Amino acid sequence: MSTPIRRQYLELKQRYPETILFFRLGDFYETFDDDAKLVADELQITLTSKPMGKDLRVPLAGVPHNSIDGHIAKLVARGYRVAVCEQLADPAEVKGLVPRDVVRVVTAGTVTAESSLDPSAPNYLAAFCTRKDGVAAALADITTGEVRLAHGDEALLELLRSAPAEVLCEEDEVPAGVAGAVRPRPRLSDLAVDVELARQFGEQARSALVGSAAEAAALAHVLSYLRETYAAALGAIQRVRTVPPGGVLTIDQRTLRNLDVLEGPGRQSLFSVLNATRTAMGSRLLRAWLTHPLRDREELGRRHDALAWAAAHPIEREQCQAVLRGIPDLGRLAGKVGARSAGPRDLHGLRLGLRGVLDLGGILARCEPPELLKEAVTGLSAAADALLTIDAALDDDPPAAFDEGGVIRPGFGPEIDTLRGLARDARGFLLALERSERERTGIRSLKVGHNRVFGYYIEVSASNAAAVPPDYQRRQTLVGAERYVTEELKEHESRLVGARDRLVELERQAYAALLESLAANLAQLQAVADGVAHADLSLALGGVAAERGYVRPTFVEDGEAVRIVAGRHPVVEYALGPGRFVPNDCMLDDACQVMLLTGPNMAGKSTFLRQVALIALMAQAGCFVPAASVELPLFDRIFTRIGAQDDLAAGQSTFMVEMVETAQILHQATPRSLVVLDEVGRGTSTFDGMAIARAVVEFLHNRREVAARTLFATHYHELTALADVLPRVWNAHVAVRDDGGEVVFEHRIVPGPSDRSYGIHVARLAGLPGAVVTRAEHLLAEFEAARDGLPRGGGSAPPQAAVAFQPSFFAGPSPIEEAVRRLDPDGMTPIEAIQALYELRALMGKAKGTP
Repeated sequence: MSTPIRRQYLELKQRYPETILFFRLGDFYETFDDDAKLVADELQITLTSKPMGKDLRVPLAGVPHNSIDGHIAKLVARGYRVAVCEQLADPAEVKGLVPRDVVRVVTAGTVTAESSLDPSAPNYLAAFCTRKDGVAAALADITTGEVRLAHGDEALLELLRSAPAEVLCEEDEVPAGVAGAVRPRPRLSDLAVDVELARQFGEQARSALVGSAAEAAALAHVLSYLRETYAAALGAIQRVRTVPPGGVLTIDQRTLRNLDVLEGPGRQSLFSVLNATRTAMGSRLLRAWLTHPLRDREELGRRHDALAWAAAHPIEREQCQAVLRGIPDLGRLAGKVGARSAGPRDLHGLRLGLRGVLDLGGILARCEPPELLKEAVTGLSAAADALLTIDAALDDDPPAAFDEGGVIRPGFGPEIDTLRGLARDARGFLLALERSERERTGIRSLKVGHNRVFGYYIEVSASNAAAVPPDYQRRQTLVGAERYVTEELKEHESRLVGARDRLVELERQAYAALLESLAANLAQLQAVADGVAHADLSLALGGVAAERGYVRPTFVEDGEAVRIVAGRHPVVEYALGPGRFVPNDCMLDDACQVMLLTGPNMAGKSTFLRQVALIALMAQAGCFVPAASVELPLFDRIFTRIGAQDDLAAGQSTFMVEMVETAQILHQATPRSLVVLDEVGRGTSTFDGMAIARAVVEFLHNRREVAARTLFATHYHELTALADVLPRVWNAHVAVRDDGGEVVFEHRIVPGPSDRSYGIHVARLAGLPGAVVTRAEHLLAEFEAARDGLPRGGGSAPPQAAVAFQPSFFAGPSPIEEAVRRLDPDGMTPIEAIQALYELRALMGKAKGTP
């Protein structure tokens, strides 16, 4: 037979079977049975047991109530869902079993503890749905109340670039490539979708907020899940924004990783290099700008205007940033207000932040800033109403809890003031009682005290116990002392306890009303947070531009040239320090659609490729860029195929991953895209890799529908002959200087193909044993001699295997007649015919000795 508390626990566990249930018992949260074993193992705490009925002991592991947030954070970070069960009444006031219930379920997408969150990054809960009108995604950050919807092609891209912590999806609709925890959910009917939207946003929500059935379903899934796990968070969700189709430069998670846009283990990122913001809100907005570059010329102009103003006004910028340093995370404080979970100290921090906001707005308003900053000032002005509301009710320095009063400002409520005065007078009464009892008894060490268990008492040392008056009633015996009460003290305690309890109750009521008043105008607080974020980020990026010599990019019409003069890699330049990075130009136009870049390892090819892509991304994010001057078209997509990486979980080798990524680029690129390819084909045999690399270049060059601006770095020097065959392919290489037998990499990009790869020199720099390097040099000389058909040192030619080691992919041309004879006009596609004509023309030129 189990105990009532055991039955209560089992009933709750049955309702939340897929969670770890933390069950509040007094000052501890306890777990039982298998949950206890798991928690003890994961948190490295003691596993014990507890009697829960006749002949029944169950495993138990618990943590103190005041440290629960940290323990939940660890479990959620490891993929678990945690249900928190609270006592719904004071055990001292309940006869029998204390009522308990689960108040929230903490998951990866609904965690709100500050210790679990990165201040500079949002924490998204997402949903992905398919309906007849397409696919859609909804993303919500419950810590700030932000909600975004994306439809069609943008839906999956939004999931990939936003990296949600948790993704809800209907059965059998798991989106590919999503890294967060995936939660399958039952399909919602149209009626259920309408009900969820109406409960949150009103009867007209379906027509006013969402544009498709898929978007409505995705948003409804987010709302439904929050209602199950943390219903209070729904109070923070009041506005929904839609990602405009075609308004954002497409850049997926792989490209963000290849370009080191966001943080990664053990490396610097573009985000960290540019992040000179003073607030968490500004940091999160920078992340949003970098992961959602724009294609809207007007909005980009507004961002660049704001940065230009900030760069040109250093005094005003520094004044504003001094104020911004003292502003807390108003976005997440507003989220707490919406969820009604903000405590007195949270509102005190909000008040201090709002005062700083008004100071910031005043500075900016006097400076006549450009349009984007003017809009920010308008948002900041909403701080005044919220500040007046808080100041009217909240004490100037409130405590964190309501136990002793002092949360509500004096003068806010007459009854509160009266009870507070009674409590204050009671302390005076106790001091007076202590003095009078000392005089009456002659016991100078007598003192009046209080504790939570026994209440008020008079304490007398054991040596003076014989001198106490007869009206003293013994309450507690200690080592070396006795504690007593008198009728007068008990009567006063009764009055005081009643007054304190009533004071706490009234202060809680007044505080709840204050929270409701602020939550009713939550949109204003969120507008204030947005205004601070935009002001902070504009000032920070303007300062970075001024300090590092970044320039404003110019956007040209689609199809026009890419012109970058003295461009620099922002992350590498920051790591090296001022003046040490070697700048390079880049020109991609109608004469140079594909740049073939050759040169030694470690000479800077990959840096140059990433540099061009980062400059394009920064420009369309609204940043100034590291260069002397920049002209760019508005790209629709940036693709990168850089580096080698296995996908062991998917059973894909390095080469398979490379081919999959290259295939995606070739299928999705357009003439308005920027494509960056580094060492395509290196993961397989020389012949195969070279053939694939050449075919990729030809495809990007010859097909009008995918003729993207392309940077193609390769170690296959034979590919450089393509510049003689394909008119829009242009060779460039990284300059190398031979300085007295020592090879010096100059890191300059210059026209023409590279003469050799200098791989053996890199091997020497890497510390290979001298014998290995010497032998490699000897073998290289043999292979090169074999390639040219020249025996080395008068001896015989090297073996055929050595000849095959470094094949000449573009051997001398066959006679033109032989080339024509081999053509099959009936079996050729139009693209293949065009390619054949290019090759015949190149052969004709060589036969005549002309270029």
